[in-house]
Amino acid sequence: MAERPEDLNLPNAVITRIIKEALPDGVNVSKEARRAISQAASVFVLYATSCANNFAMKAKRKTLNAGDVLAAMEEMEFERFLEPLREALEVYKKGQKGKKEVSEQKRKDKEKKNDAENDKSREEEDEEEERMEEEPEAENEAEEEEVEN
Repeated sequence: MAERPEDLNLPNAVITRIIKEALPDGVNVSKEARRAISQAASVFVLYATSCANNFAMKAKRKTLNAGDVLAAMEEMEFERFLEPLREALEVYKKGQKGKKEVSEQKRKDKEKKNDAENDKSREEEDEEEERMEEEPEAENEAEEEEVEN
């Protein structure tokens, strides 16, 4: 848990951005109002988390999941937010799936590149070994010619 109550508040920059996005241009919000909204948002998050935790505990889990949060929103009588939350969750899941696929493709490409470099390196080593084997033979032939002369 947080050591001080202020540690539980959301960052002011985040609150300010949310407020600006929610209000039309030209509307000003006092510092006091921003602080009140910040505290209210923090209390809401804590309450929603606590309710979601109750659902996880009933299911004998220690990890909260999206279903717990959605159930908590319903229990808190915020049903009108359920559909937008579900839609946002789907968008998030699709984004995560896309990131995972991109990451997996990058990993595969890197493996292919490493395999190609290893194959090239092996080929160069094999060629070098062949040259090394051929050189003593050529030297032996040259020595034999000298001996004959």
